[in-house]
Amino acid sequence: MIIRESKTTDIKQIQIVRNSVAENTLSNPERVTDKDCEEFMTVRGKGWVCEIDDRIVGFAVADLKENNIWALFVIPEFEKKGIGLQLHNIMLEWYFLQTKATVWLSTSPKTRAEQFYRKAGWNEIEIFQNGEIKFEMTYNDWENLNQTIDFS
Repeated sequence: MIIRESKTTDIKQIQIVRNSVAENTLSNPERVTDKDCEEFMTVRGKGWVCEIDDRIVGFAVADLKENNIWALFVIPEFEKKGIGLQLHNIMLEWYFLQTKATVWLSTSPKTRAEQFYRKAGWNEIEIFQNGEIKFEMTYNDWENLNQTIDFS
């Protein structure tokens, strides 16, 4: 298993991962274009992928422009192997080295993602009109969690 920074040549496989998930699915997969992925990975922020046997099985993207986690997805057959947590941690470590601004994300309720973010220390802030839950992570919260996370 290799965790590395994403490249624009990864976008086709990233799109496969994004569209393979069973929860937090896109109502219209065409809403997130390859150009969107490239912009979020290279202009607005940075992305990471997890590769196993030359196959991208997970990815994460942080957006510095909106102080947002744009994406964190793992192919269902590779869930529960620690891939999401590794991508999460490397992404937040990078994010908080760039800025101390609070970062947010949203996810559907009653999903594995909701439970993942709660366990990872995110704080529920509000519920959007569409039912999604908004979570935030402050720099101080991350620093406090960071003292208990082994990044080795």
